Amino acid sequence: MYWEPDKECLDREELEQLQIERLQSTLTRVYAHVPFYRKKFDFVGVLPEDIESLSDLARLPFTTKDEVRGNYPYGMFAVPLREVVRIHATSGTVETAAVVGYTRNDIKTWSNLAARLLAAGGVTKDDVVQICFAYGLSTGGFGLHYGAERIGASVIPASIGNTARQIKIMKDFKTTALVSTPSYAMLVADTIREKGVPVSALSLKYGLFGAEPWSEEMRRQIQDTLGIVATDNYGLSEVLGPGVSGECLERKGLHINEDHFLAEVIDPETLRPVPAGQMGELVITTLTREAFPMIRFRTRDLTCILPESCPCGRTGRRMSRVAGRTDDMLVIKGAHVFPSHIGALLQEIGGGELCYQIVIDRRGAMDEVTVLVEADGGAFTGQERRQAGLADAIRKKLAHELGVTVDVKVVEKEALSRVEGKVKPVVDHRKL
Repeated sequence: MYWEPDKECLDREELEQLQIERLQSTLTRVYAHVPFYRKKFDFVGVLPEDIESLSDLARLPFTTKDEVRGNYPYGMFAVPLREVVRIHATSGTVETAAVVGYTRNDIKTWSNLAARLLAAGGVTKDDVVQICFAYGLSTGGFGLHYGAERIGASVIPASIGNTARQIKIMKDFKTTALVSTPSYAMLVADTIREKGVPVSALSLKYGLFGAEPWSEEMRRQIQDTLGIVATDNYGLSEVLGPGVSGECLERKGLHINEDHFLAEVIDPETLRPVPAGQMGELVITTLTREAFPMIRFRTRDLTCILPESCPCGRTGRRMSRVAGRTDDMLVIKGAHVFPSHIGALLQEIGGGELCYQIVIDRRGAMDEVTVLVEADGGAFTGQERRQAGLADAIRKKLAHELGVTVDVKVVEKEALSRVEGKVKPVVDHRKL
């Protein structure tokens, strides 16, 4: 099922010609309007006109997440703020967030690309789409909402939480497509099973899931319990949001919208391209974004380009499902969390050098995160440490700053096991 068949099935030669034209246009704009990129290009001695073919892309410098955050809030914008009609930001505190902007054309493009992945996953204008992503600074809820409306589907902006009510909405409103994180879909499935709700009482046909890694076994459980076809999709705020790539109903890899994004897979150590089929780090260059273009953005996500063609007929290359990260970022309940961020917040609360360990488990459908903190100076010593309110205060602080609820336990000094004198910062028991 296609949304824009003339673009999704474009001849490869025509597609590559379109890519180089759009790349050259993008490079000219960022060199003229984004001082950050002008300095980077000048530093490596490359001008926009030097890029004459797609093979020249490797001559351009990479862009990192730290550089995007370092230009907070509007330093990476390529248009005046008066032309920006939407502002989103990645998860994290204000100081560490990446702030992204959209022009009117960007919003239109975003809606179309989200519509592509929804259509590829089976959604049509006759569907009722229940979106269980947060509607806030993150891009997930809004991007998929506008994509579903673009198709002409009926959209229920259910947001997140209150699973019993979500299930009631599914039954009463006759939801046919569930859009959420896979872990939330598992929670819905488990709750339906526990309450004895028959699948026949639901109208669900499709599930479109993203924002966190999940396994084939998890897909099977969701499909079997909810009686749906479940597809994976991929996006990130820095390059657009949802709409970068997504599975079709064949479920044999995620189709990259290559008329809008140039995708490379590199060796994260040597930074050189790897051949199709070999795992590496995904690097994305935007080709059509006006407000917030990205040149060779290092996503830190591990994937590979699948060499075979897809039976669905789309001509864009496909990427495998994301297998992990090249940095220490964790994806917990759809939120991006850095262990170092947790450590900084703990030091802010308690003062001094604190030893901590983040323990992650998956109980049933949902992730459970416990932060163990050793008593060490300041508020973590003596009588205050024994007060139950201390752990609660830490828990509230972390929930507010991280956007995800965690449990907190204050333990005795030296209670955490050490290897060569160091505490392992993350223990992840999930099987993803």
